[in-house]
Amino acid sequence: MQVKPRTTEYDVCIVGSGAGGGMAAYALTQAGAKVVLLEAGPAWYASKNSQMLTPAYASPRRGAAKKTRPFGEFDACDGGWEIAGEPYTTAPGSKFLWWRGRMLGGRTNHWGRISLRFGPDDFKGKTAFGNGFDWPITYDDVAPYYDKIDDLIGVFGSNEGLRNHPDGRFQPPPRPRCYELLVKKTADKLGITCIPSRLSIITKGIHGRQPCHYCGQCNRGCTVKANFSSPDVLIAPALQTGNLTLVTNAMAREVTVGSDGKATGVSYIDKQTGADEHVKARVVVLAASACETARLMLNSKSSHFPQGIGNSSGRVGKGLTDTTGTDVAGFIPALADHVPHNEDGVGGMHVYMPWWADNSKLDFPRGYHIEVWGGLGQPGYGTLGGIQRYPGAGGYGQSLKDDYRKYWGTTIGFSGRGEMLPNEDSYCEIDPNTVDKFGIPVLRFHWKWTDAEYNQVKHMQNTFRELISAMGGEVFSPMPSKEEGYGISQGGQIIHEVGCAQMGSDPKDSVLNANCQAHDCPNLFVADGGPFVTQADKNPTWTIIALAWRTSDYITQQRKAGAI
Repeated sequence: MQVKPRTTEYDVCIVGSGAGGGMAAYALTQAGAKVVLLEAGPAWYASKNSQMLTPAYASPRRGAAKKTRPFGEFDACDGGWEIAGEPYTTAPGSKFLWWRGRMLGGRTNHWGRISLRFGPDDFKGKTAFGNGFDWPITYDDVAPYYDKIDDLIGVFGSNEGLRNHPDGRFQPPPRPRCYELLVKKTADKLGITCIPSRLSIITKGIHGRQPCHYCGQCNRGCTVKANFSSPDVLIAPALQTGNLTLVTNAMAREVTVGSDGKATGVSYIDKQTGADEHVKARVVVLAASACETARLMLNSKSSHFPQGIGNSSGRVGKGLTDTTGTDVAGFIPALADHVPHNEDGVGGMHVYMPWWADNSKLDFPRGYHIEVWGGLGQPGYGTLGGIQRYPGAGGYGQSLKDDYRKYWGTTIGFSGRGEMLPNEDSYCEIDPNTVDKFGIPVLRFHWKWTDAEYNQVKHMQNTFRELISAMGGEVFSPMPSKEEGYGISQGGQIIHEVGCAQMGSDPKDSVLNANCQAHDCPNLFVADGGPFVTQADKNPTWTIIALAWRTSDYITQQRKAGAI
């Protein structure tokens, strides 16, 4: 292999430009470091490239989904579970879906922007509940960085004083929509906590960004930068410092090491020319996403690291978890023949339900939160199977038109998102027989849900059905059976996979220390979901960003001290 080296040696090389990579680029360049950022996809900025207001009829596909944009042709994230020439495999008996975003900003261009802090118990699950694992850090270690990203990025919400659902430095939340008020009333009646949602969408202008104008197209990317995406909010300011060199279409192959066992940089393939290149750096930060980072570490073999860089413990790729999920929707007669009204808002829910129950009285150890959807944003056709789902509806001509008017907005749905405990049967490794189109060995996934997750999802199903019933509604689908896993999502389907390079205090059973620094290689760091010791009943992005900023500050301190 003939490698074309870049002559410049940078202070830091970052691999990946999503939540963690973008945050690291921002923090390190602000601190004066000369940084090179490698991104496997092309450049993309929502403020310039978004088709936020393009009508579906303006495309030959009418906005329909395709493999690289499974959430719609105008969706902001290019990538998906299937990428031509970039396979992954699953072990016999396992099912796993691995989403990859191949563009600047990765998944931050399209996500629900649900921005929840992990709580004190989420960092100390073993201590709090007697199962799972403790992190080597506490909530208090991360809280100052949650505050900093609240101020820098912006998040709306409300201070509720819920101990394990910490409050933040919130902007005002939007008012609940009509159907969300009904959900709130019903949840209160059933003793289920229901509060304003917490989304990284600004309702007041900050840092030159305009507030949300309620077009509802957040998944397409925001041209006014009201919602958070890494390219516009983190990478663009980093570029303005003059300290960031951005290299797009760069597929990372290996972290290189010197004779002293320290990282010397990253070799990568220029996807446009096919050339093998190398960038030199004094510090390497991997932020390619939990599984992609594990793949890169496992493929970085040398005489110093025969099992892959940073893998003397054998734990790279282990501890893989994803969020549990299931959905239930129903017809709510109280919403039929409604008075026409405005349900504009952000591209997502205005209320949600954080975990409220006592696990000691349940047959599963961890909780979940409930996401709410429906109303005028969910007409009675399409994914819900057509107008015939509604009692007595259908027909032809005027009667069909009348029924569409009558039943539009009468659907309410709930999605559960819960914590999975790590298990030794869920992990990723290098497939010894398969490479991608660049010749890089691919990942093979092993996956298993346990009774803890199945029982949790059964509880979700029952809760959602109880909510719909209490609203006087009718559920669209029958209760899934135990054989159907109670409707549990497939591993990876919720796109919250974390772990694979877990932090810990003992190098024998962890990959990183409490600062996300490799035990085996002091100038190698991880700044994505890889360091997570456990999941939580919260989405991981806000914690990825907070940890990335914390790690970046540690790198800056170590560089000033001459330690790395």
